[in-house]
Amino acid sequence: MVTLEDARKIISAAEKKAGELGQPMNIAVADTGGNLVAHVRMDGAWLGSIDISINKAFTARAFDISTRDLAKFSQPGGQFYGIHASNHGRVMIFAGGVPVKRAGKVVGAVGVSGGTGEQDQAVAEAGAKAFG
Repeated sequence: MVTLEDARKIISAAEKKAGELGQPMNIAVADTGGNLVAHVRMDGAWLGSIDISINKAFTARAFDISTRDLAKFSQPGGQFYGIHASNHGRVMIFAGGVPVKRAGKVVGAVGVSGGTGEQDQAVAEAGAKAFG
């Protein structure tokens, strides 16, 4: 289970990393069911990235895989090609969504959007690390 207190820790660590990168981000945390627990839009972060960050968290939890890794398998000819059209279009197939684990089991996820894929991934990983 991911509590609000857990989500705040994840977001705090993610915000710190985003600050180090100098890139304002949208940061979302989802629980075991893929439902939003908390979201922060840092000052100056893109409005269009709000929904993307939330959906990256959903995707990482729904499939228990980082969205960066899912993207590798969802390219033309890949075993999951077309997955982005599932779940009413909520599935995100680019970097920035990372599952969070407790005792080796996925219990939620963090989704980040607002920078490059590398930046989004780094910020999401920093948030996920704070959970463990």
